[in-house]
Amino acid sequence: MSQAPITIYTTRTCPFCHRAKGLLRDKNAQYDEIDVGADPQVRAQMTQRAGGRRTVPQIFIGDRHVGGCDDLFDLERQGKLDGLLAGTGA
Repeated sequence: MSQAPITIYTTRTCPFCHRAKGLLRDKNAQYDEIDVGADPQVRAQMTQRAGGRRTVPQIFIGDRHVGGCDDLFDLERQGKLDGLLAGTGA
């Protein structure tokens, strides 16, 4: 089964980033991590892509902006995360 591409914008010291990555790892989901901590230009790109949200993590699954850590865990609680990771919706 193919997995939807995942991008997660993080910083090294963010506990919410670590929690979100832990959930994705538990799901055996591969993701591309982009550290915005040391590069204001990359953070600005993240903010633009995330519709103005400046906090980390910012998580994208496929073309969908999921949001942050709480949003990711909400999808899991609702039983929608697996479908989204598989590219079948949410």
